[in-house]
Amino acid sequence: MLIYTIRRLNLFIITLAILTMIGFSILRLDEASAWSNQPFWSGWLSYIEGLALGNLGLNQNGVPILHEVMMVFPATLELCFFAFILSLFVGIPLGTLAGVKRGRFTDTLISSITILGYSIPLFWLAMLLILMFSLNLGWLPVAGRYSLLYEIDHVTGVAIFDVLLSDKPYRSEALSDVIRHLVLPTLVLAMAPTTEVIRLTRASISEVMTQNYIKVAQTKGLSMFEIVRRHGMKNALPPIIPKLGMQFSTMMTFAMLTESIFNWPGIGRWLLNAIADQNYVAIQAGVITVASFILLANILSDLAGAAVNPLVRKEWYAIK
Repeated sequence: MLIYTIRRLNLFIITLAILTMIGFSILRLDEASAWSNQPFWSGWLSYIEGLALGNLGLNQNGVPILHEVMMVFPATLELCFFAFILSLFVGIPLGTLAGVKRGRFTDTLISSITILGYSIPLFWLAMLLILMFSLNLGWLPVAGRYSLLYEIDHVTGVAIFDVLLSDKPYRSEALSDVIRHLVLPTLVLAMAPTTEVIRLTRASISEVMTQNYIKVAQTKGLSMFEIVRRHGMKNALPPIIPKLGMQFSTMMTFAMLTESIFNWPGIGRWLLNAIADQNYVAIQAGVITVASFILLANILSDLAGAAVNPLVRKEWYAIK
Protein backbone atom coordinates (compact mmCIF):
# COMPACT_ATOMS: atom_id res chain seq x y z
CA MET A 1 0.00 0.00 0.00
CA LEU A 2 2.92 2.34 0.75
CA ILE A 3 4.46 1.83 -2.70
CA TYR A 4 1.06 2.33 -4.33
CA THR A 5 0.57 5.57 -2.39
CA ILE A 6 4.02 6.88 -3.34
CA ARG A 7 3.40 6.16 -7.01
CA ARG A 8 0.03 7.89 -6.93
CA LEU A 9 1.58 10.90 -5.20
CA ASN A 10 4.26 11.05 -7.89
CA LEU A 11 1.54 11.05 -10.53
CA PHE A 12 -0.24 13.80 -8.59
CA ILE A 13 2.91 15.95 -8.50
CA ILE A 14 3.60 15.50 -12.22
CA THR A 15 0.01 16.32 -13.15
CA LEU A 16 0.03 19.33 -10.83
CA ALA A 17 3.21 20.59 -12.48
CA ILE A 18 1.56 20.37 -15.91
CA LEU A 19 -1.46 22.16 -14.48
CA THR A 20 0.70 25.05 -13.24
CA MET A 21 2.20 25.35 -16.74
CA ILE A 22 -1.31 25.75 -18.12
CA GLY A 23 -2.16 28.39 -15.52
CA PHE A 24 1.06 30.28 -16.20
CA SER A 25 0.43 30.13 -19.96
CA ILE A 26 -3.02 31.68 -19.40
CA LEU A 27 -1.43 34.61 -17.58
CA ARG A 28 0.97 35.14 -20.48
CA LEU A 29 -1.97 35.62 -22.88
CA ASP A 30 -2.37 39.13 -21.51
CA GLU A 31 0.21 41.18 -23.37
CA ALA A 32 0.02 43.92 -20.74
CA SER A 33 0.87 41.45 -17.98
CA ALA A 34 4.33 41.39 -16.46
CA TRP A 35 4.39 37.61 -16.91
CA SER A 36 4.30 37.91 -20.71
CA ASN A 37 7.68 39.66 -20.78
CA GLN A 38 9.50 37.04 -18.74
CA PRO A 39 11.24 33.91 -20.05
CA PHE A 40 8.92 30.94 -19.73
CA TRP A 41 10.88 28.67 -17.42
CA SER A 42 12.18 31.31 -15.00
CA GLY A 43 8.74 32.93 -14.94
CA TRP A 44 7.11 29.56 -14.35
CA LEU A 45 9.34 28.88 -11.35
CA SER A 46 8.45 32.29 -9.90
CA TYR A 47 4.79 31.52 -10.56
CA ILE A 48 5.07 28.23 -8.65
CA GLU A 49 6.71 30.02 -5.72
CA GLY A 50 3.79 32.43 -5.63
CA LEU A 51 1.27 29.59 -5.72
CA ALA A 52 3.05 27.88 -2.85
CA LEU A 53 2.48 31.04 -0.79
CA GLY A 54 -1.19 31.23 -1.83
CA ASN A 55 -0.63 34.03 -4.31
CA LEU A 56 -3.05 33.65 -7.24
CA GLY A 57 -2.57 37.20 -8.42
CA LEU A 58 -4.41 40.48 -7.91
CA ASN A 59 -7.76 41.57 -9.31
CA GLN A 60 -8.36 44.86 -11.10
CA ASN A 61 -8.70 46.67 -7.76
CA GLY A 62 -5.41 45.35 -6.44
CA VAL A 63 -7.10 42.91 -4.03
CA PRO A 64 -5.70 39.34 -3.88
CA ILE A 65 -7.75 37.11 -6.19
CA LEU A 66 -7.55 34.39 -3.55
CA HIS A 67 -10.09 36.36 -1.52
CA GLU A 68 -12.62 36.16 -4.36
CA VAL A 69 -11.95 32.45 -4.82
CA MET A 70 -12.55 31.80 -1.12
CA MET A 71 -15.87 33.64 -1.40
CA VAL A 72 -17.25 31.64 -4.35
CA PHE A 73 -15.61 28.20 -4.17
CA PRO A 74 -17.39 27.05 -0.96
CA ALA A 75 -20.74 27.68 -2.66
CA THR A 76 -19.76 25.31 -5.47
CA LEU A 77 -18.50 22.70 -2.99
CA GLU A 78 -21.78 22.92 -1.10
CA LEU A 79 -23.80 22.35 -4.25
CA CYS A 80 -21.58 19.51 -5.48
CA PHE A 81 -21.54 17.81 -2.07
CA PHE A 82 -25.31 17.58 -1.76
CA ALA A 83 -25.65 16.56 -5.41
CA PHE A 84 -23.08 13.80 -4.90
CA ILE A 85 -24.78 12.54 -1.73
CA LEU A 86 -28.12 12.51 -3.56
CA SER A 87 -26.61 10.57 -6.46
CA LEU A 88 -25.29 7.93 -4.05
CA PHE A 89 -28.54 7.59 -2.11
CA VAL A 90 -30.51 7.16 -5.32
CA GLY A 91 -27.97 5.48 -7.59
CA ILE A 92 -26.65 2.70 -5.34
CA PRO A 93 -30.06 1.20 -4.39
CA LEU A 94 -31.39 1.43 -7.95
CA GLY A 95 -28.16 0.04 -9.40
CA THR A 96 -28.21 -2.80 -6.89
CA LEU A 97 -31.82 -3.64 -7.71
CA ALA A 98 -31.07 -3.59 -11.44
CA GLY A 99 -28.03 -5.82 -10.95
CA VAL A 100 -29.91 -8.36 -8.88
CA LYS A 101 -32.82 -8.40 -11.37
CA ARG A 102 -30.55 -8.40 -14.41
CA GLY A 103 -32.38 -9.23 -17.63
CA ARG A 104 -35.81 -8.86 -16.04
CA PHE A 105 -38.43 -6.16 -16.36
CA THR A 106 -37.13 -4.24 -13.32
CA ASP A 107 -33.65 -4.09 -14.81
CA THR A 108 -35.00 -3.00 -18.20
CA LEU A 109 -37.13 -0.27 -16.60
CA ILE A 110 -34.28 1.13 -14.46
CA SER A 111 -31.82 0.99 -17.37
CA SER A 112 -34.29 2.77 -19.66
CA ILE A 113 -34.88 5.53 -17.11
CA THR A 114 -31.12 5.83 -16.62
CA ILE A 115 -30.49 6.26 -20.35
CA LEU A 116 -33.30 8.80 -20.55
CA GLY A 117 -31.93 10.76 -17.59
CA TYR A 118 -28.44 10.78 -19.05
CA SER A 119 -29.74 11.94 -22.44
CA ILE A 120 -31.78 14.88 -21.13
CA PRO A 121 -29.91 18.18 -21.68
CA LEU A 122 -29.09 19.76 -18.34
CA PHE A 123 -30.36 23.23 -19.28
CA TRP A 124 -33.66 21.76 -20.54
CA LEU A 125 -34.15 19.81 -17.29
CA ALA A 126 -33.40 22.93 -15.26
CA MET A 127 -35.91 25.01 -17.20
CA LEU A 128 -38.53 22.27 -16.87
CA LEU A 129 -38.11 22.05 -13.10
CA ILE A 130 -38.21 25.83 -12.75
CA LEU A 131 -41.40 25.98 -14.81
CA MET A 132 -43.05 23.23 -12.79
CA PHE A 133 -41.99 23.83 -9.19
CA SER A 134 -41.26 27.56 -9.22
CA LEU A 135 -43.52 29.28 -11.73
CA ASN A 136 -46.56 26.97 -11.74
CA LEU A 137 -46.63 25.51 -8.23
CA GLY A 138 -44.66 28.23 -6.46
CA TRP A 139 -43.06 25.73 -4.08
CA LEU A 140 -39.41 26.58 -4.70
CA PRO A 141 -37.50 29.78 -5.57
CA VAL A 142 -36.36 30.37 -9.12
CA ALA A 143 -32.74 31.33 -8.49
CA GLY A 144 -30.23 32.52 -5.94
CA ARG A 145 -28.71 31.00 -2.83
CA TYR A 146 -31.04 32.57 -0.29
CA SER A 147 -33.53 35.40 -0.11
CA LEU A 148 -32.32 38.98 0.14
CA LEU A 149 -34.56 39.36 3.21
CA TYR A 150 -31.96 37.50 5.27
CA GLU A 151 -28.48 38.73 6.09
CA ILE A 152 -26.11 35.79 6.50
CA ASP A 153 -22.53 36.45 7.56
CA HIS A 154 -19.81 34.69 5.55
CA VAL A 155 -18.03 32.40 8.02
CA THR A 156 -17.34 29.09 6.29
CA GLY A 157 -18.79 29.99 2.91
CA VAL A 158 -21.25 27.10 3.16
CA ALA A 159 -24.65 28.75 3.56
CA ILE A 160 -26.18 26.01 5.71
CA PHE A 161 -23.26 26.08 8.16
CA ASP A 162 -23.20 29.88 8.20
CA VAL A 163 -26.89 29.97 9.12
CA LEU A 164 -26.42 27.40 11.89
CA LEU A 165 -23.45 29.36 13.27
CA SER A 166 -25.30 32.68 13.24
CA ASP A 167 -27.14 34.12 16.21
CA LYS A 168 -29.76 35.98 14.18
CA PRO A 169 -33.36 35.77 15.46
CA TYR A 170 -34.54 34.53 12.06
CA ARG A 171 -32.09 31.62 11.93
CA SER A 172 -34.72 28.88 11.49
CA GLU A 173 -36.49 30.81 8.73
CA ALA A 174 -33.17 31.49 7.00
CA LEU A 175 -32.20 27.82 7.18
CA SER A 176 -35.50 26.80 5.59
CA ASP A 177 -34.97 29.40 2.88
CA VAL A 178 -31.43 28.18 2.15
CA ILE A 179 -32.63 24.58 1.83
CA ARG A 180 -35.45 25.59 -0.51
CA HIS A 181 -32.98 27.43 -2.75
CA LEU A 182 -30.71 24.38 -2.74
CA VAL A 183 -33.30 21.84 -3.90
CA LEU A 184 -33.59 22.58 -7.63
CA PRO A 185 -29.87 23.12 -8.38
CA THR A 186 -29.06 19.93 -6.48
CA LEU A 187 -31.60 17.89 -8.44
CA VAL A 188 -30.31 19.19 -11.76
CA LEU A 189 -26.63 18.73 -10.92
CA ALA A 190 -27.20 15.22 -9.50
CA MET A 191 -28.89 13.87 -12.64
CA ALA A 192 -25.80 12.88 -14.66
CA PRO A 193 -23.78 11.45 -11.72
CA THR A 194 -26.82 9.46 -10.55
CA THR A 195 -27.13 7.72 -13.90
CA GLU A 196 -23.43 6.88 -13.82
CA VAL A 197 -23.65 5.52 -10.25
CA ILE A 198 -26.58 3.33 -11.30
CA ARG A 199 -24.60 1.99 -14.26
CA LEU A 200 -21.47 1.27 -12.24
CA THR A 201 -23.36 -0.36 -9.37
CA ARG A 202 -25.46 -2.48 -11.72
CA ALA A 203 -22.41 -3.78 -13.57
CA SER A 204 -20.53 -4.56 -10.35
CA ILE A 205 -23.49 -6.26 -8.65
CA SER A 206 -24.22 -8.30 -11.78
CA GLU A 207 -20.67 -9.64 -11.78
CA VAL A 208 -20.68 -10.40 -8.07
CA MET A 209 -24.00 -12.29 -8.23
CA THR A 210 -22.44 -14.82 -10.60
CA GLN A 211 -19.65 -15.79 -8.19
CA ASN A 212 -19.51 -19.16 -6.45
CA TYR A 213 -19.77 -17.75 -2.92
CA ILE A 214 -23.17 -16.29 -3.86
CA LYS A 215 -24.33 -19.74 -4.94
CA VAL A 216 -23.05 -21.20 -1.68
CA ALA A 217 -25.01 -18.57 0.25
CA GLN A 218 -28.13 -19.51 -1.71
CA THR A 219 -27.73 -23.18 -0.83
CA LYS A 220 -27.57 -22.22 2.84
CA GLY A 221 -31.11 -20.87 2.55
CA LEU A 222 -30.31 -17.18 2.97
CA SER A 223 -32.84 -14.75 1.55
CA MET A 224 -31.87 -12.63 -1.44
CA PHE A 225 -31.87 -9.54 0.80
CA GLU A 226 -29.39 -11.16 3.19
CA ILE A 227 -27.20 -12.38 0.32
CA VAL A 228 -27.04 -8.92 -1.21
CA ARG A 229 -26.45 -7.22 2.14
CA ARG A 230 -23.79 -9.62 3.45
CA HIS A 231 -21.98 -10.62 0.29
CA GLY A 232 -23.16 -8.60 -2.69
CA MET A 233 -22.65 -5.04 -1.45
CA LYS A 234 -19.48 -5.96 0.44
CA ASN A 235 -17.78 -7.17 -2.73
CA ALA A 236 -19.45 -4.92 -5.32
CA LEU A 237 -18.87 -1.46 -3.86
CA PRO A 238 -15.07 -1.40 -3.28
CA PRO A 239 -14.14 -1.80 -6.99
CA ILE A 240 -16.27 1.21 -7.99
CA ILE A 241 -15.02 3.63 -5.31
CA PRO A 242 -12.24 5.07 -7.53
CA LYS A 243 -14.74 5.49 -10.36
CA LEU A 244 -17.12 7.34 -8.06
CA GLY A 245 -14.36 9.88 -7.39
CA MET A 246 -14.31 10.64 -11.10
CA GLN A 247 -17.84 11.99 -10.80
CA PHE A 248 -16.44 15.18 -9.26
CA SER A 249 -15.01 16.00 -12.66
CA THR A 250 -18.46 15.63 -14.18
CA MET A 251 -20.04 17.67 -11.40
CA MET A 252 -17.57 20.53 -11.70
CA THR A 253 -18.20 20.66 -15.43
CA PHE A 254 -21.97 20.71 -15.09
CA ALA A 255 -21.79 23.03 -12.07
CA MET A 256 -20.75 25.92 -14.32
CA LEU A 257 -23.93 25.62 -16.35
CA THR A 258 -26.10 24.92 -13.30
CA GLU A 259 -24.79 27.98 -11.48
CA SER A 260 -25.45 30.16 -14.51
CA ILE A 261 -29.06 28.95 -14.83
CA PHE A 262 -29.92 29.29 -11.15
CA ASN A 263 -27.77 32.38 -10.54
CA TRP A 264 -25.81 30.40 -7.95
CA PRO A 265 -22.83 32.44 -6.68
CA GLY A 266 -20.24 29.72 -7.15
CA ILE A 267 -16.89 29.50 -8.87
CA GLY A 268 -18.47 28.22 -12.07
CA ARG A 269 -20.50 31.37 -12.66
CA TRP A 270 -17.57 33.48 -11.45
CA LEU A 271 -15.25 31.77 -13.95
CA LEU A 272 -17.70 32.26 -16.82
CA ASN A 273 -17.87 35.97 -15.99
CA ALA A 274 -14.07 36.10 -15.96
CA ILE A 275 -13.94 34.48 -19.40
CA ALA A 276 -16.50 36.97 -20.73
CA ASP A 277 -14.42 39.87 -19.35
CA GLN A 278 -11.13 38.32 -20.56
CA ASN A 279 -9.82 38.55 -17.01
CA TYR A 280 -6.82 36.24 -17.37
CA VAL A 281 -5.80 36.48 -13.72
CA ALA A 282 -9.22 35.29 -12.58
CA ILE A 283 -9.31 32.63 -15.30
CA GLN A 284 -6.02 31.06 -14.25
CA ALA A 285 -7.04 31.25 -10.57
CA GLY A 286 -10.32 29.47 -11.32
CA VAL A 287 -8.64 26.85 -13.50
CA ILE A 288 -5.94 26.15 -10.91
CA THR A 289 -8.47 25.91 -8.06
CA VAL A 290 -11.03 23.70 -9.80
CA ALA A 291 -8.50 21.43 -11.50
CA SER A 292 -6.49 20.99 -8.29
CA PHE A 293 -9.61 20.03 -6.38
CA ILE A 294 -10.65 17.52 -9.06
CA LEU A 295 -7.14 16.07 -9.11
CA LEU A 296 -7.05 15.78 -5.33
CA ALA A 297 -10.50 14.13 -5.25
CA ASN A 298 -9.41 11.57 -7.84
CA ILE A 299 -6.20 10.76 -5.95
CA LEU A 300 -8.05 10.35 -2.64
CA SER A 301 -10.69 8.13 -4.23
CA ASP A 302 -7.95 5.97 -5.77
CA LEU A 303 -6.24 5.61 -2.39
CA ALA A 304 -9.54 4.82 -0.67
CA GLY A 305 -10.37 2.23 -3.32
CA ALA A 306 -6.94 0.63 -2.99
CA ALA A 307 -7.25 0.55 0.80
CA VAL A 308 -10.47 -1.49 0.71
CA ASN A 309 -9.74 -3.45 -2.47
CA PRO A 310 -6.24 -4.97 -2.87
CA LEU A 311 -7.09 -6.01 -6.45
CA VAL A 312 -6.88 -2.35 -7.46
CA ARG A 313 -3.23 -2.22 -6.37
CA LYS A 314 -2.45 -5.44 -8.23
CA GLU A 315 -4.06 -4.17 -11.42
CA TRP A 316 -2.13 -0.88 -11.18
CA TYR A 317 1.14 -2.74 -10.66
CA ALA A 318 0.39 -4.91 -13.69
CA ILE A 319 -0.12 -1.79 -15.85
CA LYS A 320 3.11 -0.27 -14.62
